[in-house]
Amino acid sequence: MDITITPRKLVGEIAAIPSKSQAHRLLICAAFADAPTTLLCPETNRDIDATAGCLTALGADITRTEAGYRIVPAQAVPHSAILNCRDSGSTLRFLLPVVGALGIDAVFRLEGRLPGRPLSPLWEELERMGCALSRPTPDTIRCTGRLKAGDFTIDGSVSSQFITGLLFAAALIPGESRIHLTGKVESRPYIDMTRQAMALFGRNTDNFAVAGGTPFRSPGTVTVEGDWSNGAFFLAAKALGNPVFVTNLAPDSPQGDRAVSNLLPALESNVVISAADIPDLVSILAVVAACKQGAVFTDIRRLRLKESDRVASVIATLEALGGKAEAGENTLTVWGTGFTGGTVDAMNDHRIAMSAAIAATACKTPVTILGAQCVEKSYPQFWKEYARLGGNYEQYLR
Repeated sequence: MDITITPRKLVGEIAAIPSKSQAHRLLICAAFADAPTTLLCPETNRDIDATAGCLTALGADITRTEAGYRIVPAQAVPHSAILNCRDSGSTLRFLLPVVGALGIDAVFRLEGRLPGRPLSPLWEELERMGCALSRPTPDTIRCTGRLKAGDFTIDGSVSSQFITGLLFAAALIPGESRIHLTGKVESRPYIDMTRQAMALFGRNTDNFAVAGGTPFRSPGTVTVEGDWSNGAFFLAAKALGNPVFVTNLAPDSPQGDRAVSNLLPALESNVVISAADIPDLVSILAVVAACKQGAVFTDIRRLRLKESDRVASVIATLEALGGKAEAGENTLTVWGTGFTGGTVDAMNDHRIAMSAAIAATACKTPVTILGAQCVEKSYPQFWKEYARLGGNYEQYLR
């Protein structure tokens, strides 16, 4: 689906959708708890559905309700399973160690750019600790064997998702395990979010030591808080002069992307922003920077490994709309040129599509977004909400 937006201000109030990052974590804890859990999560998306589907394949009974999910824990895990991760990196990286901890012969099916996204050094560490991993086809991964308790060591500079996966695994392996982090740990707030979710389900992870082998303790009912990552798009719209008010965002949230509340005001002057802990904010912050005084983003290497090469796709988006940006080895420089309008290829990246839509509110001429349906990965109702706030667009099916 392609859409063409006629520039117009957005006006009104919008509630942030449930946090995709938190929903993944709570679903996994609930699937291996000692009693059923009600998860209040009124909106879902393709990534959350992928995790729910994989947990069902691992023996949990997960029912979608009007309010969210009803999760009945697995009574017995299967000997083998096929897990369809679609293009969700969180689903794969969280559950690969989990199936290793459970000793399941599992095949993971991967779509989109996921087969090419990095799994090292997690792959090597899982094999060192008892698993055997292989790629039967370019878009599948097979995991056999069983992880043993002990000391896991992982480089924290590649993906915090590896650390989350090991934390979940450690909780399921009988005995005590400890996770040692090396290198420069990036996206640490996402690790803290995992530890908070595990604590809510009764599992202590102080000093990254985890006593495993017993079920998580279900808290009964849990609410998924609002998503700062997706709320950031409408907060950015407000920073660009759109009278939009965003609700359902907790100021004390463990989500690292709540940093957007401080970063948007900082863009009123030319600033340097590290992307180390906020990789998902760079695309929309770059849009605001282009309409303000410009900015330099550092620590961007991992952006090249997202749903698109997000360094290249951000530059292409800004330049397609009349802006200017360029990348160095580990920096992205955006000039405060403003926008005119043009055609953006979303490159199957939900955050690029939504960033372009917000940029359109600051353009002088129409903006066409190719592949606009990719927002379904994290925010299926985005275009409906965009229109409700006054966004004017036409869509074309291909």
